[in-house]
Amino acid sequence: MESEIDKPMKNISFKGMSIIFALRDKLSDPMKKIMKAKISPGNYVLDYGCGPGSFSLAASKVVGESGKVYSADIQPLSAEKIHKKALKEGLNNVETITTDCYTGLKDNSIDVIICFDMFHMVNDRQKILKEFHRVLKPNAILSLDCHHMKDMESKVVGTGLFKLVEKIDKTHNFIKII
Repeated sequence: MESEIDKPMKNISFKGMSIIFALRDKLSDPMKKIMKAKISPGNYVLDYGCGPGSFSLAASKVVGESGKVYSADIQPLSAEKIHKKALKEGLNNVETITTDCYTGLKDNSIDVIICFDMFHMVNDRQKILKEFHRVLKPNAILSLDCHHMKDMESKVVGTGLFKLVEKIDKTHNFIKII
């Protein structure tokens, strides 16, 4: 049996979500979650399911010019929005990827994957976790925060690809098992 294919949300829904997230970011600085993900200067980061880019832009400030942030989302408007924001803020270390799973990144090339508040929307979690495992460097971090899923931890660990190393509030940091 084939799994249901993920589809981008409608443009109008994405625009509405972007407005809501802009308000959310004023109430809760995205940098707080970025710090929980253990991102460091020089890291290569994948923000998967990045939406309008709140966490991508915060991460790009942490990784600095020696690092890079790949902002991946299934919604094409996401890339447009992030590109404009990065230009406006003078951030040259952000690259966008429009995808429903496969990132096109090299094997073992990413230090940290952040996947915040969207894992519950993925239909084939096994497929995306395999992609995360492929692109992460050995012992690199997969940082998930999805308050919509009570069993998120067991779904990730149950694949045998990752093990939980710490929980900080609702953020779960896993490492890639080699």
